[in-house]
Amino acid sequence: MFPIVDARLLAASVKQFKVAAPEIARKRKPGQFVVLRTHEEGERIPLTIADADPEAGTITLIFQEVGKSTLQLGRLKAGDAILDLIGPLGRPTHIEKFGTVVCIGGGIGIAPVYPIAKGMREAGNRVIAIIGARSKDLLILEEEMGKVAHVLKVSTDDGSYGFHGFVSDVLQDVIDEGNPIDLAVAIGPVPMMRVVCNVTRGRNIKTVVSLNPIMVDATGMCGACRVTVGGRTRFVCVDGPEFDGHEVNFAELVKRQRAYLNQEQEVARMFLHPEGACMGGKRG
Repeated sequence: MFPIVDARLLAASVKQFKVAAPEIARKRKPGQFVVLRTHEEGERIPLTIADADPEAGTITLIFQEVGKSTLQLGRLKAGDAILDLIGPLGRPTHIEKFGTVVCIGGGIGIAPVYPIAKGMREAGNRVIAIIGARSKDLLILEEEMGKVAHVLKVSTDDGSYGFHGFVSDVLQDVIDEGNPIDLAVAIGPVPMMRVVCNVTRGRNIKTVVSLNPIMVDATGMCGACRVTVGGRTRFVCVDGPEFDGHEVNFAELVKRQRAYLNQEQEVARMFLHPEGACMGGKRG
């Protein structure tokens, strides 16, 4: 059992847990993740480690309540415990002094990009951070990103805060301003990462993305998280989660992510409205 020592709401449907996991806290590196279960019959949920405090023995997990499993997770509070927690998993982010690094986070993707931006700055890079969300009430970690970035730019799709537009638009402006960029790191929804890669490809800017396909065992055995990168089949859990964005087959990734979308949505509805799950699933 892994106790939740702190739980808070960061934005609409976005929660942050600090979990007591001393061994993971000591070993974790930027870019790595954990897999957890809330109960014996629970789904295995992969979550990036957003931060860690080795002295306190805690790791920080940030997630958005979307499906049944994350809704169940979100109902836990400080003092409760997570049944299973394994990690750190995946290959750490390759961090060295590149020069100028642009770290781009969209939506919940800001959480995994934060430790990378922090690590890049500690390695001596100039960090330009671009973060965005659909609206102001969904924006997370603005203060934290501002502390680790030399320059922070914020956007919202609806214009309710910061630049009115997408993070890819802000990136294009940064490039057009003549800023030399040695590396771009983009994490967020697949469409966002694909557009960012289209922007950087034309300028020959090396771009790293972190992928989040369906994942089950997280040890490379089940093959559920397979993606095509550079024409080769790779397993995100052991070969990633980070890859060269210019080589990712995003079209295939989107199809695989949506394979069980209808079932996922139905199970979430049944969880939220159990009174409407009778009579063959019909609802009034």
